[in-house]
Amino acid sequence: MILVGNGRVVTQNSEMPYIENGCVAIEGNVIIEIGTTKELKAKYEGYEFIDAKGKVIMPGMVCTHHHIYSAFARGMSIKDAPVSKNFDDILENLWWRLDKKLTLEDTKYSAYTTLIDCIKNGTTTVFDHHASPFSITDSLFTIGEVAKDLGIRNCLCYEVSDRDGLDITEEGIKENVNYIKHANAQEDDMTKGMFGLHAAFTLSDESLNKCAEAMEGLDAGYHVHTAEGRTDLYDSLNKYGKRVVNRLYDHKILGEKSIAVHCIHVNGQELDIVKDTNTNVVHNPESNMGNAVGCSPVIEMVKRGINVGLGTDGYTSDMFESYKVGNIIHKHSLCDPSVAWGEIPKALFENNTNIAGKYYKKPVGLLKEGAYADVIVVDYNPLTPMNGSNCNSHILFGMTGKSVVTTIINGKVVMKDRELVNIDEEAIFAKSREIAAKLWERI
Repeated sequence: MILVGNGRVVTQNSEMPYIENGCVAIEGNVIIEIGTTKELKAKYEGYEFIDAKGKVIMPGMVCTHHHIYSAFARGMSIKDAPVSKNFDDILENLWWRLDKKLTLEDTKYSAYTTLIDCIKNGTTTVFDHHASPFSITDSLFTIGEVAKDLGIRNCLCYEVSDRDGLDITEEGIKENVNYIKHANAQEDDMTKGMFGLHAAFTLSDESLNKCAEAMEGLDAGYHVHTAEGRTDLYDSLNKYGKRVVNRLYDHKILGEKSIAVHCIHVNGQELDIVKDTNTNVVHNPESNMGNAVGCSPVIEMVKRGINVGLGTDGYTSDMFESYKVGNIIHKHSLCDPSVAWGEIPKALFENNTNIAGKYYKKPVGLLKEGAYADVIVVDYNPLTPMNGSNCNSHILFGMTGKSVVTTIINGKVVMKDRELVNIDEEAIFAKSREIAAKLWERI
């Protein structure tokens, strides 16, 4: 039983968006009430009290597309790799060289370091898309065990691809199916499974059919990169005579529990299909800029009523950072300073919550009675008035992930005053550096 109070409460719940001196009451793993500090302290005597000391109390962030496997690329230099001139080069020269060399130990420590980074940046729910083609079996279970140890909510999948041979395709299918069944059998609602696909251009029709057959009877959706680069589009047109979204639709990949990541090189007819199938799209602005693949037509998607969420694509674990870049990329791309003020906070604070709601039994990503108790405290002292109508602007311009001082997930304090609880972060990162150095030698 915990009270988190004496802070400015931002709920992301339109019914009660802001409380100046607010408090959140937690019992077990759920929020039981939100009100003023004075009234809740009087009502819930004996509860542990976490004093926010005027800081901002808000819901933990949801990241709907991450890549834990990319962690050990930070600082890495591949001496014999040519300069990458386009997205295909980046895949060939970096990511597909890295993922082939990953072991289960690499995956384990990539998960530890990435998920610790998530916790420290206030990200409490992570949808991850994993790749380790020569170490597939038990890779999702390894990540899941790390997430359980750290106490972070997660939804995992393995990216099936034909690029390393059909035996590896089959192994990826099996890992997805096994983890979905495992996750569906868990009662704590902390881990979920999806069926991961790399992208249409690395999967034949035969492989997509196998994936669809394997998914029969499973309560899950697909998680697939969609028209991220032009190659995905050209491959679909040249080999199959149809665009990427059309091809995925024909193979029954789309649907209300599926995530189509990026959707950059799509046209209006494809967006109609995405909308009609209630498929979720996840926008990753920093990654798109870094890979120079273009800007997703998010503003148009929102106009059409498509559920567009916000992710990081492994570029960062800081959703505050993605929020900031998401706000400016569309202004720059469309040469229109009036856009993205509403669309991007909607993606982060409403649509990510909607996507998570298709997997978890109780709401995450907002503070309200009956929601899971995923709460963060952010060290922010507004220099101008802060209220329910402008709090998203304060988050955008005043906060970063490093401002998070306390993280509570599922009713448990996992970080307090920037220190992880019962986790030896220094030892984990020291071991991570040792393992990463060995990986670099193998690449």
